[in-house]
Amino acid sequence: MSDIETYPSVEELVARSKAAQKQFEFAAQEQADAAARAVCKVVYDNAEVLGPQAAEESRMGNPADKIAKCRNKSSLIWESIKDKKTVGVISRDDEHGMYEVAKPMGVVAAIIPSTNPVVTPMCNAAFALKTRNSVIFAPHPRCVEITKRIVSLFQDELEKLGLPRDLVLGLEHVSLEDSGALMSAADIVVATGGPAMVKAAYSSGKPSLGVGQGNVQCIIDEDVDLAAAAEKVIIGRSFDNGLICLGEQTVFVPQASYDEFVSQLVEHGGCYFDDPETAGKIREGLFPEGGPISRDVVGLTACEVAEKLGIEVPAGTRVLCVKAEGIGRADDLCREKLCPVIAVYPYETFEQGVSYMVENLEFEGKGHSIAVHSNTPEHVEYAAIQCSVSRVVVNQPAGTTGGGSPTNGFGATTTLGCGSWGNNSFSGNFSYVHLMNITRVGYPLEKSYLPDPALAWE
Repeated sequence: MSDIETYPSVEELVARSKAAQKQFEFAAQEQADAAARAVCKVVYDNAEVLGPQAAEESRMGNPADKIAKCRNKSSLIWESIKDKKTVGVISRDDEHGMYEVAKPMGVVAAIIPSTNPVVTPMCNAAFALKTRNSVIFAPHPRCVEITKRIVSLFQDELEKLGLPRDLVLGLEHVSLEDSGALMSAADIVVATGGPAMVKAAYSSGKPSLGVGQGNVQCIIDEDVDLAAAAEKVIIGRSFDNGLICLGEQTVFVPQASYDEFVSQLVEHGGCYFDDPETAGKIREGLFPEGGPISRDVVGLTACEVAEKLGIEVPAGTRVLCVKAEGIGRADDLCREKLCPVIAVYPYETFEQGVSYMVENLEFEGKGHSIAVHSNTPEHVEYAAIQCSVSRVVVNQPAGTTGGGSPTNGFGATTTLGCGSWGNNSFSGNFSYVHLMNITRVGYPLEKSYLPDPALAWE
């Protein structure tokens, strides 16, 4: 007997997924809703097990924050989709004699990142099932076992509803070749992950929804409560040990209140450094020789990062705050940092501060998001106009709210499009609407609306 473990091939998984989807294709709205609810609810119910397992297997992130993420995202996503119509006629425009019929797309290939190995598959599955699709997960190599567990939980819930287990499947052998084969064989690809994987999705020959790189720029206006703003920045930057792509990366502060704001960062758990020697240690430790971020620091706590870099910090430090020496390409600290480190830099005028954000975004993260702390609507609007981003998070911790929150109207999701700026096919928060085909039915109008050609151009 062979000791070599065998796994279902990509071809077998896709065939099974297609067969299951065909059985689900004409399901009633109640069945689609029940399936979507079930995958969200089982993550909510098992949050205390799934969160720590995700942190342990991926070797990154904060178990408590991952538990909170499981609970909050599952609740928010289900709440956001539960009353939405995705079966049959979903809208009517009697004035123009039109109506729309929703149709599924088929098999969804979902590429899962190591940073979110529980809530991203939950989100993908909920949206896919809500729209009567099937889904196959391609996990990160660090997250194979947690993905197997998620798939098993989802399948058990589907079986309880009398639905095919194969509506949710996952690759059990992870390789670039198998992930590529899955993307080419599926009907649509949702790629949540690094730039290389997203590029591969767009090269698969299938419709793809990919995400861009984050590097959230944050600006503090002179009219805000500095203590409240500092607390929100620390919350957003420290959540899940800085793994969230929405986490604040560089914060720009009025020169006149710079020292006071820094003191508030420290008051709320930051440890601030403005000496070139320490800044250099942090810069080189995060980006050795100016290259990609070091895997050794990704997803660690602030204290663990400091220890690894040979820097002493007080116990309980939540974020390492370091004064940048330049903007954009002048300082690697202005890049995305997947750990609890934030760069701080002063500005003279609000317009100058926004120009710094633009320069950093041109360096890295264009199309993703910015955070603005301001009580002046004109300033918020100015930043929104000037910055090429898909989201502007106002007076909130970007890291915990830009992907949907009870405190705002952003769509609840785990996948964030960055538009053409980030080489993405959509700009916004990925949702169930991206997984529906629409048939549009048009009747003749009682009266033509074509204008008199002689008058049309007056």
